[in-house]
Amino acid sequence: MKSRLRRYALFALVVVADLFLSWQYPARGSEAVKSALDYLVEMLLFMPPIFVLVGLLDVWVPRQIVEKNVGPDSGVRGVIISILVATAAAGPLYAGFPVADALLRKGCRLANAVIFLGTWATIKIPMLMMEVKFVGLPFALLRLALTLPAIIATGYLMEMILKVGETGRFAQGAGEKNY
Repeated sequence: MKSRLRRYALFALVVVADLFLSWQYPARGSEAVKSALDYLVEMLLFMPPIFVLVGLLDVWVPRQIVEKNVGPDSGVRGVIISILVATAAAGPLYAGFPVADALLRKGCRLANAVIFLGTWATIKIPMLMMEVKFVGLPFALLRLALTLPAIIATGYLMEMILKVGETGRFAQGAGEKNY
């Protein structure tokens, strides 16, 4: 029961905040509830296809292929593959987390999974094209030149902080998942 309460604490906090806003400021409260419901509907529309794709990834892609291409010994090739796959991805960032989780379970290096998520969030091909159109090619290239090294550094820093061992997998600890 305590675990379930912790799991839904943020959701309960949002509901309480929405109720408080509705009580104190009815116009703002109704807008907050509408916004939350719109976001929930958007998530419910995106997540089923993502879970189907993750399931297909889990069944169709052998662990050896993931380990070879983005695993602990993949080096620069793993970084490049993580970046290229994420730039071609479609959908909001929250759709990338189940994909990254499936990759980790298949033997993906943590740094490459973080690079994948960072790239998914900031560098997508359609996003780059819109950026070039609205702010110009020099700005887009400068942002890309600054963003990519930051994403790569973040991936390796996360791996160091979380103390991933020689195998590229999380160290088994109290309450931690062993990918």
